[in-house]
Amino acid sequence: MASLLSRRTQTAGDDALIRSLFEEHGRALLAYSTRLTGDRAAAEDVVQETLVRAWRNPNALVNGKGSVRGWLLTVARNIVIDRSRAKAARPPEVAATPTAPPAVRDHADSVVDSMVVTEALDTLSEDHRDVLVQIYFRGLSVAEAAAELAIPPGTVKSRSYYALRALREALGGAALVAWKEVAR
Repeated sequence: MASLLSRRTQTAGDDALIRSLFEEHGRALLAYSTRLTGDRAAAEDVVQETLVRAWRNPNALVNGKGSVRGWLLTVARNIVIDRSRAKAARPPEVAATPTAPPAVRDHADSVVDSMVVTEALDTLSEDHRDVLVQIYFRGLSVAEAAAELAIPPGTVKSRSYYALRALREALGGAALVAWKEVAR
């Protein structure tokens, strides 16, 4: 029972020590770590690991061999070096290149989406369907679609609005997700 009580007292003292260390040296430690890593998030991780090591080794802070800040900064520098070495030992991560094609989802999903949208398009009037085909499937602008269909641009806008609205109703609210997938 006495050891449990002394452990609770020691833990409370350690917590207070870490809080005071962070209040006194946290900003300098974060600035130093940010300068070493060049990344604020990584620097915050380094500060956290430094304080965990201080919590695990409270005797190292009060041994009289230099300043507490110096010990903390040295530990932070060693953590950054260790992480850099560990990263260098692993093969480099390959970032996705913009020229690489993205991973394609299952072909069956796109076929089903295409069928659903085609059926929904069949429920529209021919005028509304023609406007949507020009704008979404052929990728024409409003002015280009108007010239292609020989109607004013305002008519193209209103027909596309009402056609999309009718399409949304025909598909039960999920129209635009499937519509945009098929239009690609």
